Amino acid sequence: MSAASASGLVIVDKPGGMTSHDVVARVRRLAGTRKVGHAGTLDPMATGVLVVGVEKATRLLGYLTLTEKEYSATIRLGQTTSTDDAEGEITATATAEGVTIEAIDEAVAGLTGEILQVPPAVSAIKVGGQRAYKLSREGAAPELAARPVTVYEFNLTGIRRVEGATEVDGLLDLDATVRCSSGTYIRALARDLGVALGTGGHLTRLRRIRVGGYRVEDARTLEQLAEHFEVLPLAQAAAAAFPRRDLSADETRRLAHGGRLAPSGADVPTAAFAPDGTLIALVTEESGQARPLVVFA
Repeated sequence: MSAASASGLVIVDKPGGMTSHDVVARVRRLAGTRKVGHAGTLDPMATGVLVVGVEKATRLLGYLTLTEKEYSATIRLGQTTSTDDAEGEITATATAEGVTIEAIDEAVAGLTGEILQVPPAVSAIKVGGQRAYKLSREGAAPELAARPVTVYEFNLTGIRRVEGATEVDGLLDLDATVRCSSGTYIRALARDLGVALGTGGHLTRLRRIRVGGYRVEDARTLEQLAEHFEVLPLAQAAAAAFPRRDLSADETRRLAHGGRLAPSGADVPTAAFAPDGTLIALVTEESGQARPLVVFA
């Protein structure tokens, strides 16, 4: 099967300045098919892991968006912006000159674990059928409800005064790594850290370094893909993202026709493989049975 017609995932190292949709459009041209999608949008400013599905692998994407993610970020204290990142207008300033390490550590701890987070007003969340960012641009910024998210780790890796900023400006940059559940906005963490410290805050750099089992070290740039385009085959892609269940020939036949199997005790979606290694389906377990979420073979 040629790369242009193969089903599988492409782990792209998204460049800054492009939307996730721009990346999908580029991969469509390289793959020679319209059937391309992505899991987990990255803002134009952000770089790093964007998981793109081609052909049958697009059916994996909805389940990949639910997986945990890891980021490297820089948060600027002392300025609030309209978008909670560097792409927005500065809407308020307050010096961070007197902020102590202890205060920062305490505020970070308060944003770690299971928390309620209000998404940024400029986000892709739908409110009454309209995207929040569209409503905000039209001057009708919506009141978004807080949602439960989990920040598994929020680790500071560096603190420094912003180059070129004066003591009067009082700007501080914090470098951090964040491991979090799906649906967590790192921009909102930056905003809420600034609120907790009384300085305001926004995101100036964001790089996604992992989505589930896919790491930035395995990602390829669009330039590399243009030189040599290939996909991570469907079976390999599923094995990297989901627990594995190996089927007997009888179980394979049953599952391929949408039948149910005895449970294996898994509490998350599982990739089920035929004896020859073919990916048959993603399965979930409920009411004492394993049933297919999506059948591939």
